[in-house]
Amino acid sequence: MKILLLNGPNLNLLGKREPDVYGKNSLKTLYERFSELEKEYNVEVVSMQSNHEGELIDKLHETNNGDFLGVIFNPGAFTHYSYAIRDAIASIDVPVIEVHISNVHNREEFRRVSVISPVTAGQIVGLGLFGYELALKALVEYIGKGE
Repeated sequence: MKILLLNGPNLNLLGKREPDVYGKNSLKTLYERFSELEKEYNVEVVSMQSNHEGELIDKLHETNNGDFLGVIFNPGAFTHYSYAIRDAIASIDVPVIEVHISNVHNREEFRRVSVISPVTAGQIVGLGLFGYELALKALVEYIGKGE
């Protein structure tokens, strides 16, 4: 079972960018943790981060090749205005769990709206990098039930 772990703009700066908001752990730390979780959940996780909307869309489209069973996606700022990413998610046949490290609902007004959420299987916010782990667990469960 292959899962895509996809991260959007500025997430390559985790640990350095606003650590009071996003924590002190890096994206590398997240990837290392997912190496351990692959064994626990008997999945293969393919990780990618991009600051470019088109690259994220292309990767989402790739999940329709039959190799992927789901996506864990932190779209970063694209969450709030990218109808192109929203449409890419709506056009694929695998479930997507939207993840945000900070609690976007307790932040600036513009961060409280996700144009992506209506086409995802679920959303996890405000739990730091642990939210990604919860998303993996939720995705494995979701897929296992055939929903």
